[in-house]
Amino acid sequence: RDGKSLTTISYGNNNNTNETHCPDHELWEWLTAHQPVYILLITVLGIMLNMFVLIVFCFHKKACTIAEIYLSNLAAADLVLVSCLPFWAVNMLNDFNWPFGHFMCKVINVGIKMNAYCSIYFLVLVSIDRYVALVHAMSHGRMRSPKYAKLGCLLTWGLGLLLSIPVFIFRELGYFPEYGTVYQLLVYELTTIIFSFIIPFFIIFLCTLKIIQALRNRPNGHGTEQKATTLILVVLLAFLICWGPFQLSRILDLFERLQILKHVGILGDHKILVCKQITVYLAFFNSVLNPILYVTIGKNFQKKAKELFISRKYKKTRRSSIRFSRTRFTSVKSDIVKVV
Repeated sequence: RDGKSLTTISYGNNNNTNETHCPDHELWEWLTAHQPVYILLITVLGIMLNMFVLIVFCFHKKACTIAEIYLSNLAAADLVLVSCLPFWAVNMLNDFNWPFGHFMCKVINVGIKMNAYCSIYFLVLVSIDRYVALVHAMSHGRMRSPKYAKLGCLLTWGLGLLLSIPVFIFRELGYFPEYGTVYQLLVYELTTIIFSFIIPFFIIFLCTLKIIQALRNRPNGHGTEQKATTLILVVLLAFLICWGPFQLSRILDLFERLQILKHVGILGDHKILVCKQITVYLAFFNSVLNPILYVTIGKNFQKKAKELFISRKYKKTRRSSIRFSRTRFTSVKSDIVKVV
């Protein structure tokens, strides 16, 4: 690989730098100048906040509820995803010359792709769990057990890995002076849109409708269930707000490649490419937003966090007090012996 080679490193993007396909030069320069800073900010916040969530869920003395099992796995997926993003920042700062080698190009992109899929499908599991808890609590209550929740998480990690295999196989480093539309790329993009947005959105939408109907029919229902459901609904809304624009831009990009939008004057290859560059980072911001929602809205999470850190602080203070008392007692006893 020579110093001028480029890489198609971005999630669903093609970093084309030839004159024919580049968007407005000034706008592109502005994007490439500010994206690395934004990526590093997302990385730092995402790592700290998701680590905090995992510490609370994993080290609290009480076992996790079904929803918390899914949310802790979601936090783990978000943590891995944001940990891969600094490599993108370095790639941009290096004028899109990937400096980490061919193997790392594959690994980092698989890490991003896999955990993006896992994040989405953990939210699907969460919405299904709330649906079963509120709509079919009596008939399907036995399905809501930690054993089945952990099995669902394991299958989700496997699904994310399976859907990411094409990235590992086909991701390559190289210089592409003319990166045109190819059949394999269209199939890959269409498959990604279906599995990363259309199917999850359809399931989440149906479950959410049923959940809202159930809440309306039981206004004085169980307080714990209602609090958990409120948090889940807000998390699902955040997912749609963050991921929706990016998926829409991918669909428009697919239509553009298929020349379905060739008669639409407002849209164009340049505008769609810029939209994808902007909206992809809005999507990744969801990995930072999720733990913020747990802390600000999740009453059960707040309670667990307080119990975990306050109890640890109390135990530490108590141990120090006991050691001080023992030292003082030993000192007094020694003085008595000397006097005798």
